[in-house]
Amino acid sequence: MNDYYSLGLTDTDRVNHAFGGGIPAGSIVLVEGVDGAGKSVLSQRIAYGVADEDAYVGYVSTELTAGEFIRQMHSLSYDVVDHLLSGKVLFLHADVDTHRNGDRRELLSRLTQPSLLWQGDVVVVDAFSAFLRNDPTFDAITGVGDEDHKMENVLTYLQGMTAKGKSVVLTVDPDAVTEKAMTPIRSVADVFLQIETETVGQAIRRTIRVRRFTNMRDPVDDSIGFNVQQGRGLTIVNRTVA
Repeated sequence: MNDYYSLGLTDTDRVNHAFGGGIPAGSIVLVEGVDGAGKSVLSQRIAYGVADEDAYVGYVSTELTAGEFIRQMHSLSYDVVDHLLSGKVLFLHADVDTHRNGDRRELLSRLTQPSLLWQGDVVVVDAFSAFLRNDPTFDAITGVGDEDHKMENVLTYLQGMTAKGKSVVLTVDPDAVTEKAMTPIRSVADVFLQIETETVGQAIRRTIRVRRFTNMRDPVDDSIGFNVQQGRGLTIVNRTVA
Protein backbone atom coordinates (compact mmCIF):
# COMPACT_ATOMS: atom_id res chain seq x y z
CA MET A 1 0.00 0.00 0.00
CA ASN A 2 1.26 3.51 -0.82
CA ASP A 3 1.88 5.85 2.08
CA TYR A 4 0.60 8.71 -0.04
CA TYR A 5 -1.23 9.29 -3.32
CA SER A 6 0.69 11.52 -5.71
CA LEU A 7 -1.33 14.30 -7.37
CA GLY A 8 0.71 13.83 -10.55
CA LEU A 9 1.07 16.23 -13.50
CA THR A 10 4.52 17.23 -12.25
CA ASP A 11 5.49 18.43 -15.75
CA THR A 12 2.32 20.50 -16.10
CA ASP A 13 1.73 22.37 -12.85
CA ARG A 14 3.11 22.67 -9.33
CA VAL A 15 0.08 21.33 -7.49
CA ASN A 16 1.71 18.08 -6.37
CA HIS A 17 4.75 19.98 -5.09
CA ALA A 18 2.57 22.52 -3.25
CA PHE A 19 0.82 19.69 -1.44
CA GLY A 20 4.03 18.05 -0.29
CA GLY A 21 4.07 15.31 -2.89
CA GLY A 22 0.53 14.02 -2.48
CA ILE A 23 -2.30 13.12 -0.15
CA PRO A 24 -1.43 10.83 2.76
CA ALA A 25 -2.99 7.40 2.33
CA GLY A 26 -5.67 6.59 4.87
CA SER A 27 -6.62 10.22 5.45
CA ILE A 28 -9.77 12.31 5.56
CA VAL A 29 -9.23 15.49 3.54
CA LEU A 30 -11.64 18.34 4.29
CA VAL A 31 -11.86 21.09 1.66
CA GLU A 32 -13.93 23.93 3.08
CA GLY A 33 -15.10 27.06 1.31
CA VAL A 34 -18.18 29.06 0.38
CA ASP A 35 -20.02 28.67 -2.90
CA GLY A 36 -17.76 29.58 -5.82
CA ALA A 37 -14.53 29.42 -3.82
CA GLY A 38 -13.05 26.67 -6.00
CA LYS A 39 -13.70 23.53 -3.96
CA SER A 40 -14.94 21.50 -6.94
CA VAL A 41 -12.04 22.51 -9.18
CA LEU A 42 -9.56 21.52 -6.49
CA SER A 43 -11.27 18.16 -5.96
CA GLN A 44 -11.37 17.60 -9.73
CA ARG A 45 -7.66 18.36 -10.00
CA ILE A 46 -6.96 15.93 -7.17
CA ALA A 47 -9.08 13.21 -8.77
CA TYR A 48 -7.54 13.59 -12.22
CA GLY A 49 -3.97 13.71 -10.94
CA VAL A 50 -4.41 10.68 -8.69
CA ALA A 51 -5.91 8.67 -11.56
CA ASP A 52 -3.06 9.78 -13.82
CA GLU A 53 -0.72 8.18 -11.27
CA ASP A 54 -2.53 4.83 -11.65
CA ALA A 55 -4.61 4.97 -8.48
CA TYR A 56 -8.37 4.35 -8.62
CA VAL A 57 -10.78 7.17 -7.89
CA GLY A 58 -14.44 7.16 -6.91
CA TYR A 59 -16.06 10.55 -7.48
CA VAL A 60 -19.61 11.50 -6.52
CA SER A 61 -21.02 14.91 -7.40
CA THR A 62 -24.26 16.47 -6.20
CA GLU A 63 -24.14 19.11 -8.95
CA LEU A 64 -22.75 17.61 -12.15
CA THR A 65 -24.08 14.84 -14.36
CA ALA A 66 -21.58 12.59 -16.13
CA GLY A 67 -21.73 14.69 -19.29
CA GLU A 68 -21.28 17.92 -17.37
CA PHE A 69 -18.38 16.41 -15.45
CA ILE A 70 -16.61 15.44 -18.68
CA ARG A 71 -17.17 18.90 -20.20
CA GLN A 72 -16.00 20.64 -17.03
CA MET A 73 -12.84 18.54 -16.88
CA HIS A 74 -12.17 19.08 -20.59
CA SER A 75 -12.48 22.86 -20.15
CA LEU A 76 -9.70 22.62 -17.57
CA SER A 77 -7.56 20.46 -19.90
CA TYR A 78 -8.12 17.41 -17.71
CA ASP A 79 -9.10 14.87 -20.37
CA VAL A 80 -10.73 12.39 -18.06
CA VAL A 81 -12.47 10.27 -20.71
CA ASP A 82 -9.67 7.69 -20.95
CA HIS A 83 -9.65 7.30 -17.18
CA LEU A 84 -13.42 6.81 -17.16
CA LEU A 85 -13.25 4.22 -19.94
CA SER A 86 -10.39 2.33 -18.28
CA GLY A 87 -12.17 2.29 -14.93
CA LYS A 88 -9.52 4.40 -13.22
CA VAL A 89 -12.25 6.94 -12.43
CA LEU A 90 -15.78 5.99 -11.43
CA PHE A 91 -18.10 8.99 -11.61
CA LEU A 92 -21.51 9.02 -9.97
CA HIS A 93 -24.13 11.76 -9.91
CA ALA A 94 -26.04 12.03 -6.63
CA ASP A 95 -29.55 13.39 -6.95
CA VAL A 96 -30.10 15.04 -3.57
CA ASP A 97 -33.69 16.10 -4.29
CA THR A 98 -35.34 14.08 -1.53
CA HIS A 99 -38.77 15.56 -2.22
CA ARG A 100 -39.14 14.25 -5.76
CA ASN A 101 -42.30 12.14 -6.14
CA GLY A 102 -42.74 12.25 -2.38
CA ASP A 103 -39.63 10.11 -1.87
CA ARG A 104 -37.79 10.98 1.33
CA ARG A 105 -34.47 9.25 0.82
CA GLU A 106 -31.95 8.79 3.59
CA LEU A 107 -29.02 10.30 1.72
CA LEU A 108 -26.34 9.82 4.35
CA SER A 109 -27.32 6.19 4.87
CA ARG A 110 -27.07 5.56 1.13
CA LEU A 111 -23.72 7.33 0.91
CA THR A 112 -22.25 5.28 3.74
CA GLN A 113 -23.18 1.88 2.36
CA PRO A 114 -20.80 -0.53 0.62
CA SER A 115 -20.84 0.29 -3.10
CA LEU A 116 -18.57 0.62 -6.12
CA LEU A 117 -17.81 4.17 -5.02
CA TRP A 118 -15.89 2.93 -2.00
CA GLN A 119 -13.72 0.56 -4.01
CA GLY A 120 -11.60 3.53 -5.06
CA ASP A 121 -8.22 4.25 -3.51
CA VAL A 122 -9.29 7.87 -3.26
CA VAL A 123 -12.97 8.79 -2.87
CA VAL A 124 -14.20 12.34 -3.53
CA VAL A 125 -17.58 13.52 -2.21
CA ASP A 126 -18.45 16.86 -3.82
CA ALA A 127 -20.31 18.33 -2.03
CA PHE A 128 -20.64 16.54 1.28
CA SER A 129 -22.54 19.54 2.67
CA ALA A 130 -25.30 18.92 0.10
CA PHE A 131 -25.81 15.43 1.52
CA LEU A 132 -26.10 16.93 5.00
CA ARG A 133 -28.41 19.75 3.99
CA ASN A 134 -30.82 17.52 2.08
CA ASP A 135 -30.88 14.42 4.26
CA PRO A 136 -34.29 14.33 5.98
CA THR A 137 -33.02 12.75 9.19
CA PHE A 138 -30.13 15.18 9.51
CA ASP A 139 -32.40 18.09 8.65
CA ALA A 140 -34.81 17.06 11.42
CA ILE A 141 -32.14 17.35 14.10
CA THR A 142 -30.53 20.54 12.77
CA GLY A 143 -30.91 23.22 15.38
CA VAL A 144 -31.99 20.73 18.04
CA GLY A 145 -28.41 20.13 19.02
CA ASP A 146 -27.80 16.56 17.87
CA GLU A 147 -25.99 17.29 14.61
CA ASP A 148 -22.63 16.36 16.11
CA HIS A 149 -23.89 12.95 17.25
CA LYS A 150 -25.29 12.13 13.81
CA MET A 151 -22.06 13.33 12.22
CA GLU A 152 -20.01 11.07 14.45
CA ASN A 153 -21.89 8.05 13.06
CA VAL A 154 -21.03 9.10 9.51
CA LEU A 155 -17.40 9.78 10.41
CA THR A 156 -17.11 6.34 11.98
CA TYR A 157 -17.88 4.83 8.56
CA LEU A 158 -15.38 7.12 6.84
CA GLN A 159 -12.69 6.23 9.34
CA GLY A 160 -13.38 2.58 8.63
CA MET A 161 -12.54 3.32 4.99
CA THR A 162 -9.37 5.22 5.85
CA ALA A 163 -8.27 2.32 8.07
CA LYS A 164 -8.07 0.34 4.81
CA GLY A 165 -5.67 2.87 3.33
CA LYS A 166 -8.28 4.78 1.35
CA SER A 167 -8.27 8.57 1.35
CA VAL A 168 -11.56 10.45 1.43
CA VAL A 169 -11.89 14.01 0.11
CA LEU A 170 -14.94 15.92 1.38
CA THR A 171 -15.89 19.35 0.05
CA VAL A 172 -18.06 21.39 2.39
CA ASP A 173 -19.74 24.79 2.20
CA PRO A 174 -19.73 26.00 5.83
CA ASP A 175 -22.61 28.37 5.08
CA ALA A 176 -24.82 25.38 4.20
CA VAL A 177 -24.52 23.53 7.53
CA THR A 178 -24.43 24.44 11.21
CA GLU A 179 -21.28 25.06 13.17
CA LYS A 180 -22.14 22.11 15.40
CA ALA A 181 -22.15 19.84 12.34
CA MET A 182 -18.81 21.23 11.15
CA THR A 183 -16.94 20.74 14.42
CA PRO A 184 -16.66 16.91 14.29
CA ILE A 185 -15.51 16.95 10.65
CA ARG A 186 -12.86 19.56 11.35
CA SER A 187 -11.62 17.70 14.40
CA VAL A 188 -11.07 14.35 12.63
CA ALA A 189 -9.76 15.67 9.30
CA ASP A 190 -6.16 14.63 8.75
CA VAL A 191 -5.85 17.33 6.10
CA PHE A 192 -7.93 20.47 6.66
CA LEU A 193 -7.93 23.06 3.87
CA GLN A 194 -9.93 26.29 3.91
CA ILE A 195 -10.29 28.19 0.64
CA GLU A 196 -10.55 31.96 0.95
CA THR A 197 -11.36 34.36 -1.87
CA GLU A 198 -10.66 38.05 -2.36
CA THR A 199 -11.74 40.29 -5.22
CA VAL A 200 -8.85 42.34 -6.56
CA GLY A 201 -10.01 44.59 -9.38
CA GLN A 202 -11.84 42.27 -11.78
CA ALA A 203 -9.94 39.19 -10.66
CA ILE A 204 -10.67 36.72 -7.87
CA ARG A 205 -7.69 35.85 -5.72
CA ARG A 206 -7.97 32.35 -4.22
CA THR A 207 -5.91 31.13 -1.31
CA ILE A 208 -5.86 27.76 0.43
CA ARG A 209 -5.21 28.07 4.15
CA VAL A 210 -3.65 24.84 5.35
CA ARG A 211 -5.07 24.42 8.85
CA ARG A 212 -3.79 20.86 9.27
CA PHE A 213 -1.72 18.48 7.16
CA THR A 214 -0.89 15.29 9.05
CA ASN A 215 1.77 12.91 7.74
CA MET A 216 2.88 15.17 4.91
CA ARG A 217 5.58 13.67 2.71
CA ASP A 218 7.39 16.99 2.14
CA PRO A 219 6.86 20.40 3.76
CA VAL A 220 3.59 22.18 2.92
CA ASP A 221 3.19 25.95 3.23
CA ASP A 222 0.51 27.38 5.50
CA SER A 223 -0.88 29.36 2.56
CA ILE A 224 -1.18 28.21 -1.08
CA GLY A 225 -2.33 30.66 -3.74
CA PHE A 226 -3.98 29.34 -6.87
CA ASN A 227 -5.77 30.42 -10.03
CA VAL A 228 -8.37 28.65 -12.13
CA GLN A 229 -8.14 29.25 -15.87
CA GLN A 230 -10.05 27.72 -18.73
CA GLY A 231 -7.69 25.62 -20.83
CA ARG A 232 -5.06 25.52 -18.09
CA GLY A 233 -6.89 24.21 -15.05
CA LEU A 234 -5.68 24.90 -11.54
CA THR A 235 -2.30 26.58 -11.26
CA ILE A 236 -0.29 27.49 -8.18
CA VAL A 237 0.76 31.12 -7.92
CA ASN A 238 3.41 32.79 -5.80
CA ARG A 239 2.34 35.95 -4.02
CA THR A 240 4.60 38.44 -2.30
CA VAL A 241 3.61 41.00 0.25
CA ALA A 242 5.09 44.45 -0.24
